[in-house]
Amino acid sequence: MKHIPQRTCIACRTVRAKRELVRVVRTADNKVEADATGKKSGRGAYLCRQRECWEEALSSRGRLEHALKMETPLDQQDLTRLREFTATLPPRAHETTAPQNKTE
Repeated sequence: MKHIPQRTCIACRTVRAKRELVRVVRTADNKVEADATGKKSGRGAYLCRQRECWEEALSSRGRLEHALKMETPLDQQDLTRLREFTATLPPRAHETTAPQNKTE
């Protein structure tokens, strides 16, 4: 059986398979960006592929900075790019979905 790497979302603290999460990376020049491939070099942190987790991580003062071991606050341009990426993500799927009305 093949080992599947596990990572923890820094927002909701859920442990998932690495491929189910999106990596956020701090590059050598202190830029922060979403790394969909998970292969960019730099300090990484992981977030679920759901809008709520990204909003939580970006709105909580210092959460992302702490996870990425940054000494300065997130650059405004980086924050804007991360918020734009967040807007492309689906909202959390609710398990209690309303039954579909069937008309016959």
